[in-house]
Amino acid sequence: QVQVVESGGGLVQAGGSLRLSCTASGRAFSRYSVGWFRRVPEKEGKFEVAISWKSGRDHYTDSVKGRFTISRDNAQNTVYLQMNNLKPEDTAVYYCAADTEGTSWNYWGQGTQVTVSA
Repeated sequence: QVQVVESGGGLVQAGGSLRLSCTASGRAFSRYSVGWFRRVPEKEGKFEVAISWKSGRDHYTDSVKGRFTISRDNAQNTVYLQMNNLKPEDTAVYYCAADTEGTSWNYWGQGTQVTVSA
């Protein structure tokens, strides 16, 4: 069974930066698509933030383009989300997920809280 673990969340002032990290046990991330998602209390479900597709293409939701960057360190089996110029509306629980079957996000981490103060 694959275990996905996130870290790096915290409290930051608007305009600041954080880097989130995601690692997985038992598998090499380089073989799969990996994505970052976020959840806010007032809405159901998790929403896409940034995805690193297995094909090599990266995708970002419009609200974070130019501010967030997803990257991989295959030697450390780690995926990062660098978040710059953070805004209060970025406040959320951020989750890392992996697609090992090519069709769905079938492995998820526990989430890490990001809070951005005005």
